[in-house]
Amino acid sequence: MTSKNTWTIPYCEKLKDALRQKGYFVSFGFKPDELQEPLDVVCILSYSRILPGEFLRKHKHNLVAHASPLPKGRGWSPLNWQILEGRNEIPVTLFEAQESLDSGKIYLQEILKFKGYELLPEMLHTLGETINSMLIRFLDEYDKIATSAKEQEGEPTFYEKRLPSHSELSVDKSIAEQFNLLRVVDNERYPAFFHYKGHKYILKIFKAPDESKPS
Repeated sequence: MTSKNTWTIPYCEKLKDALRQKGYFVSFGFKPDELQEPLDVVCILSYSRILPGEFLRKHKHNLVAHASPLPKGRGWSPLNWQILEGRNEIPVTLFEAQESLDSGKIYLQEILKFKGYELLPEMLHTLGETINSMLIRFLDEYDKIATSAKEQEGEPTFYEKRLPSHSELSVDKSIAEQFNLLRVVDNERYPAFFHYKGHKYILKIFKAPDESKPS
């Protein structure tokens, strides 16, 4: 299950195909009443609403993947916020959904390793492929992984929801100083922008083709 108009949809389609090829029954929807309930495992990917306990209790497992070392970095857009903090090694945590935000038992963790030049589409592609791999591994190694879940340890921290205003550039700083911000802006939904001499300007960033590679 995922939200409409989200970046995860192509990866959900790919996951559906992979699971069906393995013989798993798959039900897909954009909201709870579109699923064929109850299910053994619900995969909740980039879903924008907190699900009620009534829904969660219908299913044996409700899995969420979150790009932070939980309990650190609960909340919104953890990948983006960590890149802005200067991090290029981003943990991805697969955990059991609870009524309280991002607080359930942890099943698996993987580390995304970036070089520092990737833009948002590249990073989301890596994240999407990693999440799919973790979900398939959970199902294929269910008996081992489901029984080895660990409680979250430590004091939680929270990221706020990113707003279009967070994409504002400063005309007084260099591109290098603001490159991590340029890496995480969304060219369509929340593009980079700046104000200068009473006007607002929008910037969109793309990586140029590698001219060293043969065409």
